[in-house]
Amino acid sequence: MSTPQEVFNAMPERFLPERARGVNAVIQFKLSGENGGEWYLTVADGQCTVEPGVSEKPRVTIAMADADYVALIEGTANPMQLFMAGKVKIDGDLMLAQAMTNWFAQP
Repeated sequence: MSTPQEVFNAMPERFLPERARGVNAVIQFKLSGENGGEWYLTVADGQCTVEPGVSEKPRVTIAMADADYVALIEGTANPMQLFMAGKVKIDGDLMLAQAMTNWFAQP
C-alpha cells in the first residue's frame, strides 16, 4: 500500500493532459490519519503540479482519511460508496472533483 505522499508525488507523471484540456483549477486535499496532511493540485495549460500545504482559493476541497484516499487511487475503494457513506467531504465544484478522476492513468 502506498502513502498519500507517494500518490501525490506520482500524480504529475500519471497526468493525461488531453483529458484535462481547457481546465484551469486548483484542487485542495485535506487528509486525516497517520499519513495525512494537506496538498493542493494545480492543473493549468496542460500541466499538473502538486504542492504540500494549503491553496488560498481552490475550486474544490476534498477531505477524507488517508487510507481511504490511497484505496481510492489504487482502485480498491468505490468513490461513490465512500461519498455516500460520508467518508469523503467535497466543498466547492463537485463536477470538477468528479472529472478529476479521468485526468490520470491508473496505477
